[in-house]
Amino acid sequence: MHGPASPGWLLVALCAATGAYCLLRMRSSVEEQRRAAGGEALMGFGMAAMAVPAAVFTPPTWAWPVYAAVFGGAALHALWAARTNAHHLHHLVGASAMVYMALAMAVSPGRHGDSGVPLVTGALLAYFVGYVLVSGTRLAPVAAAGGGSVGWGDRPELSRACRLSMGIGMVAMLLTL
Repeated sequence: MHGPASPGWLLVALCAATGAYCLLRMRSSVEEQRRAAGGEALMGFGMAAMAVPAAVFTPPTWAWPVYAAVFGGAALHALWAARTNAHHLHHLVGASAMVYMALAMAVSPGRHGDSGVPLVTGALLAYFVGYVLVSGTRLAPVAAAGGGSVGWGDRPELSRACRLSMGIGMVAMLLTL
């Protein structure tokens, strides 16, 4: 993505750490938790890869269509999963935003910010800013159900913090588009 290198590396670190935590969440004993964590890990690592500052590494031209294809597949999977769980609609929006950003970078990799905010970018920014604000209010720790101890991978507040950090990362990436 475009922009200064220091914030870019911070975004890479945030997204990679979130992706790594989501991989660890895939060891949960709760099936739905494992499924959601897999998609979130893909998003975290994909966002980290796309956020590497352009001044440090400029991906080859074939990389952007590959990103679009991978996240297009993730969007189709989220659309299919949304039949049974509405939370997957958020995954659909996130994967679609990644496809949009990859295609925008494929079309004009060296340009940004010189034509104002396109309608799609503005709509995605509005969605993710709203998502960040709402999910930020839900970060209060939740008591464990059933009174037993909950594994660190099944703690709802950690899952919410993971989703919040990816939402913040998405806002940062859309702002630099």
